[in-house]
Amino acid sequence: MALVEDSTTLSAYLDDFGVSCTSGSTTANAILEQPDLVLAGNQIVSTDYQLTAKTSDFGTLIAGASITVNSVAYTVREVRKLDDGSFVEISLQKTWLLNVNKLWRGY
Repeated sequence: MALVEDSTTLSAYLDDFGVSCTSGSTTANAILEQPDLVLAGNQIVSTDYQLTAKTSDFGTLIAGASITVNSVAYTVREVRKLDDGSFVEISLQKTWLLNVNKLWRGY
């Protein structure tokens, strides 16, 4: 039996493991990952926020766009298609961190 990939099968994984995300008028489920990265010779620990979503839901986001994930505000850093392009991986930064950085740098 052939596996048919349509919006129902793509959504099944996100519906089971995803959280609610909203950007503009689009609301859909996506999977938020928050792996820690160790930097500067084990002196700094940083969290790298990554969102996996259907391309049809959030594939048109661009750097600087706003998105709310599970009631937390984020700013898009980068959007990359995965594998066959059905899903995208979106690099995020917490919006309050972006504002703190701008204040610190005098923007």
